[in-house]
Amino acid sequence: MTATAALHQDVEIGLVQLRVSNLERSLDFYQNVVGLSILRQAGREAEMTADGQNVLLILREIENAKVLRRNSAAGLYHFAILVPDRPSLGLVLRNLISSGIHVGQGDHLVSEALYIQDPDNNGIELYRDRPKDTWKKDAEGNYIMTTDPVDVDGLLAASEDLPWKGLPAGTVIGHVHFHVGDLGKAREFYMDVLGFELTAYYGDAAMFISAGGYHHHIGLNIWAGQGAPAAPADAAGIDYFTLLLPSEEERTAVVERVRQAGYTVDETDGVPAFKDPWNIGIRLIVTKPQ
Repeated sequence: MTATAALHQDVEIGLVQLRVSNLERSLDFYQNVVGLSILRQAGREAEMTADGQNVLLILREIENAKVLRRNSAAGLYHFAILVPDRPSLGLVLRNLISSGIHVGQGDHLVSEALYIQDPDNNGIELYRDRPKDTWKKDAEGNYIMTTDPVDVDGLLAASEDLPWKGLPAGTVIGHVHFHVGDLGKAREFYMDVLGFELTAYYGDAAMFISAGGYHHHIGLNIWAGQGAPAAPADAAGIDYFTLLLPSEEERTAVVERVRQAGYTVDETDGVPAFKDPWNIGIRLIVTKPQ
């Protein structure tokens, strides 16, 4: 199958919904460690926000949820929370240090990133982008990204004497990164069907894709093993993420490509919803209804 269309350049990731084993424990973590706040809570679900208006994360408790060991199934590797500037990331780092949680880190040239895990082993990246005009490409047109040590002292200096008030307005979900069972199949679904474009490729191990020239909206890897099975529905992990599309016309085009490729498209609350080959849900939201 060859790509018949590309996604609109204004496509973005909207929100992520996660399955968790203990809602109250997760709410404490996402408020005090991550810096989100509760927007709405009903029963075993809670919506979380940074600006008091827009939902970035939905937590759904499932009874007796299995907690998988890291990198053991296809599904969520991490979801990535993008803060608007370097001082904000410095404040995030200060709060993570004070929480006592283990923090991973990586300078990817296009961005600076911090990595943590929630109580159910769901991976989280908190990061800030460098200005786009500093992003470099190789001879094949792929973004040059690496994993160097983060300038921790510089991050702390950038946030010195600033108060921590949680994640600031302007924080969004920047990207999502998944374990998959087969990169070829992932490429067919996410590029040929949905219309994302390749931005970086690491042999047979990982690839990064985006719309509109971003460094990546989605990361895909086989670090859980070639042929890794989908995470069980009764395990902690990702339910779905949303794609924000600029028009009803764009959404209709994506839905048609998904159906023509043989995938089932349902409607949930009037929103087209479908799953990738590893049962990761995707919902299509129009940001500016026509």
